[in-house]
Amino acid sequence: MNVRLTLYVLGGLLIFLGAALLLPIPFSIWYHDGQLLTFVLSAAITSLVGGFLFWRFRREREEITLREGFAVVTFAWIGFALFGSLPYIISASLTNPVNAFFESMSGFTTAGASVFTDVEAVPKSVLFWRALTQWMGGMGFIVLGVAILPLLGVGGMQLYEAEAPGPTAERLTPRIQDTARLLWGVYALLTGLGLALFWLGEMDFFDALCHTFTAVATGGFSTRNASFAAFSSYSQMVALVLMLLGGVNFSLHYYALKGRARNYWSSSEFRFYLGVLGGATLVVFLANLALSGNWLANLRNSAFTVTSILTTSGFTTADYEAWPFLCQAVLVTLMFAGGCAGSTSGGVKQVRLLLLFKHALLQLRRLVHPRQVRILKLDHRPVPQDVMQDILGFVILFVGFLVVATLLLTAVGIDLITAGSAVIACMSNVGPALGEVGPSNNYAPLPAFAKVVLSFAMLLGRLEVSTVLVIFFGSLWRK
Repeated sequence: MNVRLTLYVLGGLLIFLGAALLLPIPFSIWYHDGQLLTFVLSAAITSLVGGFLFWRFRREREEITLREGFAVVTFAWIGFALFGSLPYIISASLTNPVNAFFESMSGFTTAGASVFTDVEAVPKSVLFWRALTQWMGGMGFIVLGVAILPLLGVGGMQLYEAEAPGPTAERLTPRIQDTARLLWGVYALLTGLGLALFWLGEMDFFDALCHTFTAVATGGFSTRNASFAAFSSYSQMVALVLMLLGGVNFSLHYYALKGRARNYWSSSEFRFYLGVLGGATLVVFLANLALSGNWLANLRNSAFTVTSILTTSGFTTADYEAWPFLCQAVLVTLMFAGGCAGSTSGGVKQVRLLLLFKHALLQLRRLVHPRQVRILKLDHRPVPQDVMQDILGFVILFVGFLVVATLLLTAVGIDLITAGSAVIACMSNVGPALGEVGPSNNYAPLPAFAKVVLSFAMLLGRLEVSTVLVIFFGSLWRK
């Protein structure tokens, strides 16, 4: 492990974060919320630390290897969450450092789990920073998931071979910088589209901008305590479309803009994603028919909630804890599933589930016809055996940490429903869960220890588990 090179790269990333901390200043001035000094100090502290690391450990033309790649990815997210919590602490919006770190980690991982009990009382500039962290985290993960993690041998996008119709970084452009630039362009285009559509409705510019940031990033932070229940059905439908697009592989959006929209339907994962979305919406809609005489409102709430949970956004228009238990079970299952690989969504990812189902069916057929030769395929292309081993390893680690974290939360007195659903929601980057952390509550009442565990769960889920856990192997650090 080249520690000096790792610190040098982290220093450069913190300088970028310091510059981003200046962006809320115009909102502080416009709304006269008195937080100008908050962001000046936050930006100065972050830039000074980043500048020191960048200058002290400056390297000349040195390549980052896999070892430094794992370290940079993991510690960059931790560093962003740590320094990103400064505005909450300095503004006294959150006086507890653990709460501030939890909120910041939730933002950069686009988890959407919040400890704010009254969002509408928070200064406007702090709310903008809160939304901005999710927008940066969402785009950061797109570049990470499509361009970087496959090179490290982890992440959902590694499941696609270079020749497959499913996109990879190599099929976009041969260089990571160019790939990142193209993905930023698609992301910015969706952001501009969302801002225009929200602004055409009843939202003012500030609400439209903040909700665009968090909807495109499938983050879930809102400027209202009631989330999207505070807005009209028009705004809810705009958010639904943005969440739906945010949960799709962003490389498919790029190809569509290049005139290859057929790539959407040629992707098995995309078809599976739509099938899960449509099937779950139908089940929730039918189960809720007895509770609502207004079938149109029921359909809208069912579709919005299912889309929000499946894409791991976490926005709400209704208290789904008041729905039948079948609906709650479906939603918890969707939390685990998540969106597509190469999207801003969290969770296990649709392509992994699709291949697991195909693998299970193939095993059953082999029991009936043991001599028959069948090959597992994705988009008409053979799936290598080592890819299935990676999927099985990922799911085992994912589920294993869910169990361990749930036990840790129950050990501090949290009931099983709250503990289990909170861990699933945080690790899948959903946000609201069940019990004490349901859609009408928040994470503020949980003990500090539980918030630390859940913060780690957010990080682990966002960075695809292996990227974080490999840091704890001593062989990574030794020559």
